Amino acid sequence: MPILGDLLRKGVEIGKRYGLKSKGPYELQKKELKKLLKIAKDTEFGEKYNFNFIVESYRLRQNPKYYYQVFSENIPIYNYDKIYNEWWHKTLLGEENVCWPGKVKYFALSSGTSGSASKHIPITKELMKANKKAGIRQMLTLRNFNVDYKDILTRGVLMLGGSTDLFKQKDYYEGDLSGIMASKLPFWFSSLYKPGKKIASIRDWNKKLSQITLRAENWNMGYVAGVPAWMTILFERIIKHHKVKNIHEVWPHLAVYAHGGVAFEPYRANFEKLLGKPLIYIETYLASEGFIALQLHPDKHMKLLLDNGIFFEFVPFDEHNFDDEGEIKPNAKTLLIDEVDEGKDYALLISTVAGTWRYMIGDTIKFVNKAEAEISISGRTKHYISMCGEHLSVDNMNKAIEKTAIDLNIRVLEYAVAGIPSGKLFAHKWYVACDEPVDTQAFKIKIDFYLGELNDDYKIERQEAIKDIYINVLPTSVFYGWLKTQGKEGGQNKFPRVLKKAKLEEWETYLKAHNFATNPESAIEVA
Repeated sequence: MPILGDLLRKGVEIGKRYGLKSKGPYELQKKELKKLLKIAKDTEFGEKYNFNFIVESYRLRQNPKYYYQVFSENIPIYNYDKIYNEWWHKTLLGEENVCWPGKVKYFALSSGTSGSASKHIPITKELMKANKKAGIRQMLTLRNFNVDYKDILTRGVLMLGGSTDLFKQKDYYEGDLSGIMASKLPFWFSSLYKPGKKIASIRDWNKKLSQITLRAENWNMGYVAGVPAWMTILFERIIKHHKVKNIHEVWPHLAVYAHGGVAFEPYRANFEKLLGKPLIYIETYLASEGFIALQLHPDKHMKLLLDNGIFFEFVPFDEHNFDDEGEIKPNAKTLLIDEVDEGKDYALLISTVAGTWRYMIGDTIKFVNKAEAEISISGRTKHYISMCGEHLSVDNMNKAIEKTAIDLNIRVLEYAVAGIPSGKLFAHKWYVACDEPVDTQAFKIKIDFYLGELNDDYKIERQEAIKDIYINVLPTSVFYGWLKTQGKEGGQNKFPRVLKKAKLEEWETYLKAHNFATNPESAIEVA
């Protein structure tokens, strides 16, 4: 493929230039915000919040951060409901120049892992361009991993995502972000892209997996990308259908797995049992709202993409800025990238080339290397439990689950936790996906021990206020069956790690309807 070879060689040169450090994180972000403001200054949003004045404030030399003071003091922090009700609903009605110049023709349907109703996230042509640019960077990072990246990329790339058959509405198209992006792939990539346009357009997730499974032996994958849970399920299906021992007996040249959306560690042990040889793992952070971060080197964490259409703000994730339900408080403190500390949790605010302004996407991150803007995802603002001050994060839960599964030699593909009253005190109720016999008492002892080891607050409150923890072990199919009833099967959809209020009621109602016990004292074992 000479055309592809030329493009890859050109891409390497672009990648090398990108790797040259010309400006620090703060300067890159200062420039990025100015660019966004200048482009959007004549929109309805830009005129209301006087973007022209904010741009002019960049010139004030006596206070070099005056531009941010004006920006943050005049523009409120938005969550989805607020920005949709005030602004984005107009774009769905076909109005132009609302939050970003022009008319929005595509919307990503996303309910994340907390809300029930679908969110319509605007996808502008500028955002698609930024996502494609980041995607090319992702592939070109292979040059840093001591592999023959040209050989890998010219064999085939499987992107396991949502349907490219978008829903046509009156003035726009809507669908899964991965489906929108796959439907707009460049022509030169179509020969490498799998599962191909026909299978990619299938909306029924089970049928799509079946079609990929049937055709897998005719492909020669070198690179796969997708959410860990669904990629694990696909590999298991392929192995079973083709009666082989591991995925490399079908795809002998498979060398790279790009994953994102959730922490990979809880899935790693089960995933690697399906392999015939080690893979290179590349972590990505792609949200419906934009491509946030990318792992550029094998021995480093993900790096925020600071010059790719997104301006970041950071809110310390603590009791001063958030209430017990994960809602941001009025007058919450926000920081620029040069003001953060390593090792602390921050909620992300983003302003983007899709007309997203000071928008809280709901994720929390930690800086691993501030100078290099390297981060790890630590959880969700609403996916943590703190009924009595235990401050239990998704990061804590993931690590405890991983350690417990290894100790008990079991495969745990999914889990969720709920905080519940227990008399005058509290309890934690765990729902664990496992298709093997489980000693629930041993599981309880292990998970309790590791959570206390990882989190001092939990250890203290376990002695004082958390009366007990309850373990409900369920077949993995129950978890994915519930996702299907929620319209969240496949693609980028993930099972929520923390269940609260209405979502907990829906889940337990589903379990009762399928004859699974839901009493706190019940510990379901898989026979």
